[in-house]
Amino acid sequence: MKRMKKLQGLVAATITPMTPDGQINLPVIRQYVDYLIKEQNVKNVFVNGTTGEGLSLSIQERKQLAEEWMCQGKDKLDHVIIHVGALSLPESQELARHAAAIGANGIAVIAPFFFKPTNKDELVAFLQKVAAEAPAVPFYYYHIPPLTGVKIRVEELLEGIKTRIPTFQGVKFSDTDLLDLAQCISKNETEQLEFLYGVDEQLLGALAIGADGAVGSTYNYLGRKTNLMLQAFAKPDLALAQKYQFLTGEFLNFVIKLGFGVAQTKAVMTFVSGIPMGPPRLPLVDASEEFIIKAKAKLDSIVWPDGD
Repeated sequence: MKRMKKLQGLVAATITPMTPDGQINLPVIRQYVDYLIKEQNVKNVFVNGTTGEGLSLSIQERKQLAEEWMCQGKDKLDHVIIHVGALSLPESQELARHAAAIGANGIAVIAPFFFKPTNKDELVAFLQKVAAEAPAVPFYYYHIPPLTGVKIRVEELLEGIKTRIPTFQGVKFSDTDLLDLAQCISKNETEQLEFLYGVDEQLLGALAIGADGAVGSTYNYLGRKTNLMLQAFAKPDLALAQKYQFLTGEFLNFVIKLGFGVAQTKAVMTFVSGIPMGPPRLPLVDASEEFIIKAKAKLDSIVWPDGD
């Protein structure tokens, strides 16, 4: 396996832009890439995941999006990780082969969540079958039990994982169980695995126990602020890092109470960036005008430590 430079820092969980009639809007992605780099200082992306409505897209749409992100990100982005998880093993394998063919820097797989694996061996067997289709591509497990209902602890999953999946590179850890994450990091120091945290409002806690970075939706529009938090933590200036985390949390706490999901994330990204993200795909429905007005007013009211 070709070893890429370490994946660390912020990774934007990309939104899938759509036209008003619900088709994927590929021409917007060039502008999107430039916005992430220039305005948010984010140079890594995670494509076709939860934020990208990956499981609501057709296989062909997922391939087209992966190709466009690879094309527009060429010589600009550091890492393009393609989520290839699906409920169907053959479809997930097909997406893995495609990601390898277009030169993706990594692939990630969510646990199947209709017919669920009930123990570690069943989950690893599924992941191994997908990873084997892209034998030269770093492989990441996408752990998100609040959505999948698959609550197999990652600490357990990682025991002997490299013998089953030689390309295993790390975990997108989207759960609030910091004990599990801490045990993963503590027990796998010699493996050089990458642990990327996926609960944006708790990132500082994950950094404190050794997370390498983060994958999240807020880094699409709060990437620059979160990078300043990472810089403060590295100094270390914990008080300053806390200020950034508290303010991010203040915004998220506000919008979560209004009802906050992928549709609302699309709306926030649209008004912050000026790039039209369009509607979500059914069964999700558009954010309300009331939500947009309140969320924008809240974000505009926040006074960040850097004065912006």
